[in-house]
Amino acid sequence: MRRKHSEVRDPKEIERILSLTNIGRLATNGQDGYPYITPLNFVAMEGNIYFHCAPKGEKLDNLRRDPRVCFEVDVPLSYLDIGLDPGRPICNLHQYYHCVIIRGTATAVSDNSLKVAALNALISKHENSEDFTPVTDDMSAYKACEVIEVKPVSVTAKSDLGQNVPEENRKAIAQYLFKRNQPGDREAVAAMGYDFS
Repeated sequence: MRRKHSEVRDPKEIERILSLTNIGRLATNGQDGYPYITPLNFVAMEGNIYFHCAPKGEKLDNLRRDPRVCFEVDVPLSYLDIGLDPGRPICNLHQYYHCVIIRGTATAVSDNSLKVAALNALISKHENSEDFTPVTDDMSAYKACEVIEVKPVSVTAKSDLGQNVPEENRKAIAQYLFKRNQPGDREAVAAMGYDFS
């Protein structure tokens, strides 16, 4: 990673970033040689990524031919707009965010108990509740879908929060974002380590 100041190495923080969003992007190797990227619902469980899908389609064809994948999530926070400093060159505008990139191998889950556990974890994450009828292996919906497991080979993560900005400027940015209060601003301020409340 080129910007080491933004690198996230703590596995618990990586897990937290993965929990902040329900949508990730899976890149597979297409038969035509082009990468094929699919946005999908996912859950991280026991160090792996799980998602469900229809039992047929280009994504599964690609995985059966070549199980190597790249999975990415990003959590946009604050965009540092021109209002922060109207004299700043336009190419210096910036976006704060978290991201995780996983390179790994993907296979269809054949173990019934793991498939059930992954589907229930997926529902629980998306419903943000444990209050739902659990999936069982005798349900028609269970039989109508595939669950894919992505086992990581490498994981990189980044939180771009202006870590390389001098403290005085960084605090001024956080104050600007707190006052601006657009979506993502308060989360960025907290992630930067400031509390102005």
